[in-house]
Amino acid sequence: MTHPQTPIPSVFGHGSTAAEVIKGIDLSGKIALVTGGYSGIGTETTKALVSAGAKVIVAGRRPEEADTTLADIRGQIDVVKLELSDPASIDACATAVAEKTGKIDLLINNAGIMACPLSRDARGYESQFATNHLGHFQLTMRLWPLVKATGAGARVIALSSLAHKRSAFHPEDPNYERRDYEKWQAYGQAKTANALFALYLDTLASPSGIRAFSVHPGGIMTNLGRYLTEEDIAMMRARSEGDASAGPSFEWKTVEQGAATTVWAATSPLLADKGGVYCEDCDIAALTGPDGLTQPGGVMPHACDADAAAKLWEISEDLTGIRWPG
Repeated sequence: MTHPQTPIPSVFGHGSTAAEVIKGIDLSGKIALVTGGYSGIGTETTKALVSAGAKVIVAGRRPEEADTTLADIRGQIDVVKLELSDPASIDACATAVAEKTGKIDLLINNAGIMACPLSRDARGYESQFATNHLGHFQLTMRLWPLVKATGAGARVIALSSLAHKRSAFHPEDPNYERRDYEKWQAYGQAKTANALFALYLDTLASPSGIRAFSVHPGGIMTNLGRYLTEEDIAMMRARSEGDASAGPSFEWKTVEQGAATTVWAATSPLLADKGGVYCEDCDIAALTGPDGLTQPGGVMPHACDADAAAKLWEISEDLTGIRWPG
């Protein structure tokens, strides 16, 4: 039996841009929501979707900055406020979105933070896990009636990362209450959680024709790296130059290239009968072996483990107090 994590292959690749991927796709009448859709690859994602005729709702922490950044993009764009580390803000965002639209065709959970010092949200949850995963989990649950209203053909995209290789999900201590905190390990756990979230959501939603995917956009210089130290930057430079001792190697992408896999996963007809998979370079990523940490691409087994995905979902419901509304 072929493993779901088997490349298709796609006609696109590492160097493809979002504009190339969206060419020929008609999204007229479609509604997309992009968290963080006014910064870095989020801006390029918004731009590509609007160019194909979609109306895009951009949810983010700084609405005024979003309005300024997106002002020159021709098309239908609405901006709503969203702070993913604040449960009240998430609920308010969902309410605001429901006042603007009766459906969501494409929900793209793009926003995130990376490798920050230890901090906690108001509930005491570790900030990278809380923002990158739990915030998007809550938002997706609150917006689910709108996604469900679209029904077959709707898609949910979770932004993961090559950094998922750094850590599996640790259900015994997801919030670093008993472990020593290490910022890259914490980021890796959060990115693994993004992949597992998409995997389990797809099992729940696919009977209705709604599919979910996780995406590694690639290595891109954006303000996601605002917490990086000089040592971190040197490490990433070494990895980009193929130094295996620094971690899995990668090649840098432009922001236009970085948005391509998100746009491909959200719109490609090649994925119409697939779901729950982790994608990279505009294709389904190959499953790695146990030594995947040293390989430049692919997805580790711990990020596509159905049992781990179910456990994450159970813990996420408990930590947020929100149950699946589907």
